[in-house]
Order: sequence, then C-alpha cells, then structure tokens
Amino acid sequence: MSEYWPVTDVLAYLAGGWRVERSVRDLASGARGSFSGATVFEPLDDEKGLLHHESGTFVWQDVARPAERTLRFLADEDGAGRADVRFADGRPFHDLDLTSGHHVTDHPCAADLYRGEFTVHDADHWRTVWRVGGPAKDLLLTTDYTRDSERGPAHDSERKPQHASERNSGQG
Repeated sequence: MSEYWPVTDVLAYLAGGWRVERSVRDLASGARGSFSGATVFEPLDDEKGLLHHESGTFVWQDVARPAERTLRFLADEDGAGRADVRFADGRPFHDLDLTSGHHVTDHPCAADLYRGEFTVHDADHWRTVWRVGGPAKDLLLTTDYTRDSERGPAHDSERKPQHASERNSGQG
C-alpha cells in the first residue's frame, strides 16, 4: 500500500474547510512555535480556482497573537491534479501537483529558499513541510490539515471522489 494518496482533481479535493496545526522550529536557535486555526478554500469569483484563507493563533516565545494569510489556488491548464499557487496580490508562489499524492517544490525569496513537500494521506488528511534556508533563516514548518466536516460543502456526498478507494466504496 502506498504512503501517498493520489488526487485526480486538486481543487475538488481542497475545497471546503480544514483544521490546521503547524509546528515551527528555528533549527539554528532551537526556538519553537505553533499555529492552530482553520483554512477555508472557497471558489474564486473572477477565475477558475480557490481562494485559500487561513486564520488562527500563532504562538512564538510564549506570546500568542492572531495570524492569517490568503493565497490563490488557480486551475492549471495541464491537468486537474495540478494548481498554480499565488499570493493574494497575484505574485507566483509555487506549483502544486498532487496527482501522485506527493509533490516537492521550491520558492526562492530574496536570499532565502523555501522548499515545500506536500503529502496527501487520505481523503481527509494532508501535510506540508516547508524547509526555509538562507543567510538569516533556518526554519522547519510542518503543517497538518484535517478536513472539517462542519465547514463547507466539500465533504461527504457533495464532494467528488478523488481516489479509487472512494469511488469503489460501498461496492462489494
């Protein structure tokens, strides 16, 4: 059995609400932080894709503060299992290809390099791990997403099956 769960339609898979738990480690200093909150993927009004809005509480050095971010996941012309991820202002962030259930991508940012690894575990769980390195940064950010069945129509009967095990469930 594969440790990765292939996704045939990345936008359908992500649509809806997710609970988010993130650990943040500064590998140079040993400092640790965390983020806890929610992410909602909603249809974009002006183009084919999803608006990703994350909000919650970030704790760093025992100080808690509200945190949020917004990204745009745009449909990729090369296939439904892929997306073009952009910042809220439209600048490119990274590509995303979940057709195998696993994807590694880079995002250069000034002198830093962000290397992201995306892993889909099943219909309701996926993870990102970002390693950030540069002259002043040495960070590891690990985020676990769990589908929130109470937030949005992407779950249960309204969500299209994305994997053979879902399409065949209930058949013998």
